[in-house]
Amino acid sequence: MRKQVLQILVLLFAAFSAALAQAPKDGVYISDENIKAVLKHSADTHRTIPDNTLRVIDMGQYQLGVAVVARGAMKGGGATANAGGGNAAPAAASTSCGEQRPGATGPNGIIHDDTAESYVVISGSGTLITGGTIVNGKRSGPNDEVTTVLNGPSCGGTMVGYTSRDIKTGDVIIIPEHVPHGFSAIPDHITYLSIRPDLKKVLQHGYVNSALK
Repeated sequence: MRKQVLQILVLLFAAFSAALAQAPKDGVYISDENIKAVLKHSADTHRTIPDNTLRVIDMGQYQLGVAVVARGAMKGGGATANAGGGNAAPAAASTSCGEQRPGATGPNGIIHDDTAESYVVISGSGTLITGGTIVNGKRSGPNDEVTTVLNGPSCGGTMVGYTSRDIKTGDVIIIPEHVPHGFSAIPDHITYLSIRPDLKKVLQHGYVNSALK
């Protein structure tokens, strides 16, 4: 009898979950004012990570993260903890990832296990680096913001063998999952939107930036 009750509860929970996991019935609007409010909140709170997720939207069979990233000036050729494609590098206490090459130098970058990204540059310019290999990397922790809200499980470290491209306002860049990416130079600043399909639903369900609540 107890087994039957448990089976019924499991079926009811599955049905309830399926009912909740439905795509929106209308368009989802994120205004220019929303974006500016999040950027202002990030600046006012002296946030150290340049990446700010606006919302994580449940699309039914998958989720969609929408973020705005604002990076300041960065000299060419230097490695920086915030050089990754959307977030700060994982903490030093994290487990190792990528190839191990003692003494390797270069700009920092990051790869994401489960989420691709589409960048739309809305102001500024910079030198984007993509491809190649992450070496001497550190994995993001299970409770790190990059893992739970921004991009899902990630590996950040030194990039080698990459391709460099100068990008500017109006450009659109597609970065598949597992592709290393980062910046090697930013003359003044660069701000871009990042759209992140989350097919495995690894990001925090229903997340809304605190500046929009």
